[in-house]
Amino acid sequence: MNPQELKQQLEALLPSPTFEEGGEWTTAFVDPATWAETARLLRTTTDLDLDYLFCVTAVDWKTHFTMVYHLSSTTHRHTLVVKIKLDREHPEVATVSDIWRTAEFHEREAYDLMGIVFIGHPDLRRLFMTDDWKGWPLRKDYEDPINMIKL
Repeated sequence: MNPQELKQQLEALLPSPTFEEGGEWTTAFVDPATWAETARLLRTTTDLDLDYLFCVTAVDWKTHFTMVYHLSSTTHRHTLVVKIKLDREHPEVATVSDIWRTAEFHEREAYDLMGIVFIGHPDLRRLFMTDDWKGWPLRKDYEDPINMIKL
């Protein structure tokens, strides 16, 4: 499926999707309130069959966070990037670990390093940092007094 056909499929499936132009892959913006339902549709709709989640990333823009999900179809050979804007003060979004198993690890990483809360995650706890670690070391407002890192 070419990028234009993928966009048309998404427009027919999702409520008023918006797209980012100019990237290597088709990129759609999704409201965090509809993410769980949207993710399930992306995974189960036969023409899309986005069965492989290969990257989950959190981006700190200082004013908000963006969750970025890279999805691919091993059947149809197309890729979709989904971006979700999150509130900086309470960054939370539904887990998709029940839809794509690989999300379980990726979501724990985003929680551990950025403080993103994944509602419904089966094992949301620190992954790399110790349990007593204070703060979220990849946030732009994180201050490390020992190494004097400040962005």
